[in-house]
Amino acid sequence: MRNLPFNRLYLRPLSCVAVTLALAACGGGGGDTAQNDGQVAQQPTYLQNENANANTATASEPALTPAVASSAEAATASSATSSAATSPAATSSAAPASNTTPTPFGQDSSAYAFAFGDEFEGNLNTSMWTDHAWYESPNATKNYTVEGGALKIWPQRDASGNFFNRTLDTDGHYYQTYGYFEIEAKLPAGKGTWPAFWLFNHIDARRPEIDIMEAYAGGAAPWGVTGSDGAAHPTMYAATVWKDASVQAGFNKIATADLSTGFHKYALKWEPNKQTFYFDGKEVAAVNVAMADPMYIMLDLWYGSASGTPDNSTPTGKANAYQVNYVRAWKFK
Repeated sequence: MRNLPFNRLYLRPLSCVAVTLALAACGGGGGDTAQNDGQVAQQPTYLQNENANANTATASEPALTPAVASSAEAATASSATSSAATSPAATSSAAPASNTTPTPFGQDSSAYAFAFGDEFEGNLNTSMWTDHAWYESPNATKNYTVEGGALKIWPQRDASGNFFNRTLDTDGHYYQTYGYFEIEAKLPAGKGTWPAFWLFNHIDARRPEIDIMEAYAGGAAPWGVTGSDGAAHPTMYAATVWKDASVQAGFNKIATADLSTGFHKYALKWEPNKQTFYFDGKEVAAVNVAMADPMYIMLDLWYGSASGTPDNSTPTGKANAYQVNYVRAWKFK
């Protein structure tokens, strides 16, 4: 386990393992197809193995209890900073495009200080983002851009005819411990699509991780439904906390309307001993566990796990992009 690159390539498929028997079809996708032309390019052997493991359901899922943070917890969190020696400072370009300092949606703004943000105006800021995970080489096929005030990552086949994962992250650029993290995004449709917003770090052999949002459009209901267009549409997402590789601290499923038809806000309040998840400003889950490592921000469009294998029913191109209007992070005052 510990010699694998990191939790999410290793453990994101295991988000499905934690689902109870009601989702025993995890990994099977939203339906069969007579075609077998959607192979994901360059999928590591261990990811294939864990996708196979995702077919096994377990009843040992840790419980998540929605709760409102106490004032004592907030006071404790207010002294927390990303002081770890391994944490580079925020880039000078982290300010939003407008002159108005953004505040966390639905939160008491007086408790927070703006720390990081990208409103995705102009081109992708390469002093803030890398377009591939640290262990891989970027796929040369273009499937992301910044335009119209949004980051767009879309399903696309590469030169070999295969779908391929795309990751944008702040590894090496920005890390933070505790605070509030928020994006506004619209998710793609299509079997196999697996968009996500999460925090992560690879620290020696340790792999702390907080998955704020990951969706599986091609998964069996209630993960997704087939629309009139013949494509799978996401109608649920998951929030998960991993203390380390294979050490899951909490998992929760959040049922929604079709997440590919409009923009929604996905957010996390990360305190020293608690993680609270929000959807459009409303609390949807909480985990009470200590997580103290600095982590960087990740946005990606991957394939597989409960969403199945992409195929000819998976819409490709920019019109079916994972669109992110902004990424923002605040520290506690």
